[in-house]
Amino acid sequence: MNGLGTDGGGSTHNTVSSTHNTVSGDAVIVGPLLMAQHIEGIQLPPPPPDVPPSQGPMPSRVFVNRTKELADLRDAALSLAAGPEPGVVLVVGVGGVGKTQLVAQAVRRELHRLFPDGQLYVDLADHRRDGAVDLAAVLGEFLRALRVHKDYVPGGLAERTALFRSVAATLRLLVKVDNVQHAPEARALVPPQGLLVATGRRVLPSLLMDGAVLIDVAPLDGAAGTELVRRWHADADEGTAADVVRLCAGHPLALRAALEWLAARPQLTLDDVVRDLTAGRYGTGDDGVREATGMAMGVGGGTEEGGVGEAVDTVLDSVVAGVSGHTRHLYDLLGVLPGTTATADLLTAAGATRVDEGLGELLSCRLAVLVESSDRPRRYRLHDVVRAHARLRARALPEERRRAVLRLVVDFYADAAAHGDALVLGDRFRIQPPPVRPLSELAARRTLFTGRADALEWLDAERVNFRAVIRVAADEGWYEEVWRLCESLWALYHSRKHLADCVESGLLGIEAAQHEARPDVEIRMRNQVARAAYELGDLDRAESQLGAAADLLGLAGDPRLSGVVQESRGLIALARGRSEESPGAARERAEEARQLFERALAANRAVPDPHGIVVQSYNVAQALVAGERWADALDVLDEAAETARTTGDEPMLPRIDLVRAHAFAGLGSLDRAVAAAGAAADAAAGLKQFAKLDQALELLTALADRAEDRPLRAACEEKLGALRRTMGLRPPAAPTA
Repeated sequence: MNGLGTDGGGSTHNTVSSTHNTVSGDAVIVGPLLMAQHIEGIQLPPPPPDVPPSQGPMPSRVFVNRTKELADLRDAALSLAAGPEPGVVLVVGVGGVGKTQLVAQAVRRELHRLFPDGQLYVDLADHRRDGAVDLAAVLGEFLRALRVHKDYVPGGLAERTALFRSVAATLRLLVKVDNVQHAPEARALVPPQGLLVATGRRVLPSLLMDGAVLIDVAPLDGAAGTELVRRWHADADEGTAADVVRLCAGHPLALRAALEWLAARPQLTLDDVVRDLTAGRYGTGDDGVREATGMAMGVGGGTEEGGVGEAVDTVLDSVVAGVSGHTRHLYDLLGVLPGTTATADLLTAAGATRVDEGLGELLSCRLAVLVESSDRPRRYRLHDVVRAHARLRARALPEERRRAVLRLVVDFYADAAAHGDALVLGDRFRIQPPPVRPLSELAARRTLFTGRADALEWLDAERVNFRAVIRVAADEGWYEEVWRLCESLWALYHSRKHLADCVESGLLGIEAAQHEARPDVEIRMRNQVARAAYELGDLDRAESQLGAAADLLGLAGDPRLSGVVQESRGLIALARGRSEESPGAARERAEEARQLFERALAANRAVPDPHGIVVQSYNVAQALVAGERWADALDVLDEAAETARTTGDEPMLPRIDLVRAHAFAGLGSLDRAVAAAGAAADAAAGLKQFAKLDQALELLTALADRAEDRPLRAACEEKLGALRRTMGLRPPAAPTA
């Protein structure tokens, strides 16, 4: 076998007994046996707890007269689960009729036993944008719930779909999806094995043609509704209970809201509820508002379902009229807020008082619910039917008050995002100044977040709200806040690969910069859109944005803006080169990339920006390696590594060593290539850069295979498999003989 102790130039190095020869002062050359032992000794983090995900709303204790629907759902699940292919159940009914609760009850009673590998849940209303669902974001959440490490979650929809199918290939999963509007949304989320249960407000014929089983959930009939009322109020007169059911049109959400409101007022009786509902229904209610509420429920006016909408509107009017003044103010605030969830800190910032009391009353009346969240603050939301009612009420507020509330909300998010960005990405180049308000002033009790990981979780939990807030700020003409939010949210979008959000918000940021006559900001926004498009593989769109940004560079004062644009153009040139079939064309692309990176390097030296100098030197070396200028690349990398060590930029060292390993391999010096790749693996493991550790181990495996070093290859394959299992991925396929 050809050992790794011999370089490509023919000179012989000592192998096992010698560990003193170095590679550019960074890595020690060792023999194959010691390197294999060294790889075996790399410490990996412990795998996450092997606990199946159990996502979704909790079942209620009180649940009546859905015997047929529960039986139908159980029978469908049993039949579909027994088949070789994954199954789909479509649960259809008007908004708030109890579809989600029906599924929760079925899961608790029987379905959980059919799907031992876990339950995934998503409400597509949180991911719908201009009628379309961001399926990439949904699949990203599913992958993280299945314990795939964030560093291994790709950016594009196709890649996430493929990874989800791979990770879930052997798992018996139950996927629960609320608010499905179109068949492709459901199809994209069907697990490879198991069952998808989707709820929606209308039948989707194409899903039924695919073999989906339909479960129809209608409002409660008189007998069932009366049973539910008397379950809460055992001494209720049957006639009075029947009147309540009739006035609520048998709608479970309306019944529950009315009776929870009554339960908090022991001095009142069920007759009082009937009287108030009757007065509301036949009083001076706004029929247009009721019709709009019915449409928000997914029903039309003038039909039986339209009557349900009017009944729910009547109940909500009565319940809100009966709560305390500060709770009513809080409810109206929730109707003004963009987004879907709110925290006590946000509501306080928006001007609410006695927030905890008000939220408690809204929860007790079933107007608000707690939602699951991976970050620290407790989050609240209104049921979508209730939210529609609250937003219709908000239309009656004076315009000055509504805009004042929105301004407080936008300012809160702009400052919070800036603080989060600072914690996640540290001392990076930013156009906006630091926020005036300290982080401690944004929270009612304790700080919103305290460290990098905590800040990133908070930003991610607020992602849907950020999207809505940026739109509101753009609509209101608060252009500075628009681009400030967009710049800060790069920390979230880049870290968690929310690339569609990055493009959407960045386009609004470009418009805001143009309104503000800020060419520097427009350059930054166009570059962010271009980087997201680049990662999505849309190189034409990325180049178009960068071309427009380059035209503005003469109007920008900070040379770093030129640096970021030239860097992005260089990355695109490298990507173009990798797809070239002709070696000559590939080298031309590499030379184009090198020149662009050299300009970016010069721009960062002009400031000077030490981190930018290291990054652009690393990029120059990448281009040199792509152009097969191995020795030139090593000279650049030596200087970059020295600058990184001097300035404390340790996170760049694994990247530098990986490129160095490729350069040595290009020269045929396999021992030095292995030493550099080993150094990259060591540094990446120490810094918890698991994706870089993966790359280093893959490169070491290829180098060992090239040198016919079986012990090193076996050690790398075993460590790589262990790493990928720890990261939530299946291990690589066993090598063929």
